[in-house]
Amino acid sequence: MRKLVVLLLLVAASPSLAQYNPYNYTIEKKTSGKAAVVSAHPLASKVGVAIMKKGGNAFDAAIATQLALAVVFPGAGNIGGGGFMVAVTNKGEQVALDYREKAPGSASRDMYLDKDGNAQTNLSQNGHLASGVPGTVAGLFSTHAYAKLPFKQLIQPAIDLAEKGFVITESEANSLNNYAGQFVRYSSRPSAFIKYGGWKAGDTLVQKELANTLKRIRDLGQKGFYEGETARLIVEEMKRGAGVITLADLKNYKTAKRVAMVSKYKEYTIVGMPLVSSGGILIQQMMGMVENRNIGQYGFHSWQAVQLMIEAERRAFADRAEFLGDRDFVKVPVKKLTSPEYLRERMSDFELGKAGNSKTTNHGNINPESEETTHLSVYDASGNAVSVTTTLNGGYGSRTVVGGAGFILNNEMDDFSIKPGVPNMYGALGTEANAIAPNKRMLSSMTPTIVLKNGKPFLVIGSPGGTTIPTQVYQVLLNTIEFNLSLEDAVWKPRFHHQWLPDVVYVEKGFPADLKTKLEEMGYKIAERGTIGRFEAIKIVNGVVEAVADNRGDDHAEGY
Repeated sequence: MRKLVVLLLLVAASPSLAQYNPYNYTIEKKTSGKAAVVSAHPLASKVGVAIMKKGGNAFDAAIATQLALAVVFPGAGNIGGGGFMVAVTNKGEQVALDYREKAPGSASRDMYLDKDGNAQTNLSQNGHLASGVPGTVAGLFSTHAYAKLPFKQLIQPAIDLAEKGFVITESEANSLNNYAGQFVRYSSRPSAFIKYGGWKAGDTLVQKELANTLKRIRDLGQKGFYEGETARLIVEEMKRGAGVITLADLKNYKTAKRVAMVSKYKEYTIVGMPLVSSGGILIQQMMGMVENRNIGQYGFHSWQAVQLMIEAERRAFADRAEFLGDRDFVKVPVKKLTSPEYLRERMSDFELGKAGNSKTTNHGNINPESEETTHLSVYDASGNAVSVTTTLNGGYGSRTVVGGAGFILNNEMDDFSIKPGVPNMYGALGTEANAIAPNKRMLSSMTPTIVLKNGKPFLVIGSPGGTTIPTQVYQVLLNTIEFNLSLEDAVWKPRFHHQWLPDVVYVEKGFPADLKTKLEEMGYKIAERGTIGRFEAIKIVNGVVEAVADNRGDDHAEGY
């Protein structure tokens, strides 16, 4: 009886659905005040801010926001995937949590090759065999060590949203309809994501099975996911679809606490995620390659600045393909790759006004030394900053919904190098450093980042977007620090991307036509593509918090 009373009190203390009406809400792109949450969905951002108003800190808000995203943003918000958290506490402690998915214990280097040695990317990208062991739930409980409120209070809004439902927008309805056939094909049981006759704007998405899964986590903690009923449901789903995740794989999953990647850029300190995120290293490399070239003199979207940035991107991604992987399994020369001397050498053949070539620009010389994703940024009134990027990898991950549990599993096994020379779904190449091995974490592009000025948080940033994530963060950093753009312009202006191979500069619609022409005249191949990422940014100046959500989606900035 006492347990019931305590639970009721905790639920009563949780923000009520009325505070973020799931049946009538608007999207706000900008906010300012003393605290803010920016995420991919307005209901999730509102949940995070409501938690802070109830006495929670940025870590509480980050947990509650992620759990809400698992309900209201099924394409990428997740408990069936993984991610990274970078944080700086108000006492100056730097935190880096790695809850990236792992390869199952029975995974093998050639598991996606047929008898003739050909890569079967359909198996690494679709269905049960594509899934790594999920890490998100473990990561949330590791994050909770820095929080203030009971976990049961943080998860209750997500339970309510799953159980009572929320109204979907036209874009959300279209997304669910577009993937309906794949949900049927790659899941063995019916799910809440399929609606006879199709979804339309204004419909309410109710997820009873997911609500029950979240209740097991609320009542039993981390074991409520990695052991017991939910674990049984995951393994049964695996068996029905020839997947290989076992009860032992789930029970043995652990979050890894890492040492943050920290680098200086002029008067700023950049705090990023270390391996198996490639983002922290790539940012340090790309920023280091331009730091002494006075890039600010050229100006935003000048051909000189854009060319310099493209060539830094080319060289960093060439190194990514050759050297980067899980440091628990392979030796990665991080110190060498990020040293000023090495970065100067990498740019020594740069020629202003002449396009580089990825056939001749390969990875550097190292001497041995002894898409779909979502991001949220949080800053609280006490000065804690949290940057979190999580993922299922592709849109709706493997499209495999766990029967009876109501959540979608990731397809992160495709982020390994399934065969040297064979690109993954984002076109990224890899070598033995990122080959599949049991219990190994696959290389990631997620780049949660915090920038300090005078030792205090100045920017809290990140984005989804596969291999475009590091180049997005790179561009927003330079847009803000070097080109002095407003935060709104830094995030909303058209972006570009280069990743060594394919040797193409991808640009968004709206990228200046004269700049495209100039780059083509210099020898670059330019290709227009859809939107690049959905960036979430917070800027803190003199104690005033400014938050901007990307205008490329239904992203929302909420503050107070």
